[in-house]
Amino acid sequence: MSSTITRRAGALPGALTEMERMVDDWFRAFPVRRPVYAGRLREEAAIRVDEFVEDGALVVRAELPGVDPAADVSVTVADGLLTVRAERGGEEERSEDGYRRRELWRGTMSRVLQLPEGVVADDIAASYTDGILEIRVPMPEPPAPAEATMIPISTG
Repeated sequence: MSSTITRRAGALPGALTEMERMVDDWFRAFPVRRPVYAGRLREEAAIRVDEFVEDGALVVRAELPGVDPAADVSVTVADGLLTVRAERGGEEERSEDGYRRRELWRGTMSRVLQLPEGVVADDIAASYTDGILEIRVPMPEPPAPAEATMIPISTG
């Protein structure tokens, strides 16, 4: 059985979209070449994830194509938060009209997710296959409901 965990999107993705639109507008207004990094702002800012519960575990699948998981990815747990951090870089080279242009870029992405209360960090497992990082977090047993306590009422 599988259930979906929904999270409300914060203001950051909207702000990044607006900032990218403003940069695009600025470059359209002037007859200059658009830098290589333009258009990558939104995709580099946050790691896209799917979260769901399957077989008693919270499963987080993060899209991280083109990274070396051993060297460029870290998964940490602290204060009830799961943090996935990755570093990605690239190189672009073009030759046209008698000139050669080579540009290097490097960026860091991260995603922080709230874990359910009672999760044991040592039980969390992570694996990387075909550009997808999968993190399995065993769900803790729900606490037993507390019994009602009768409170005596004094009269006076």
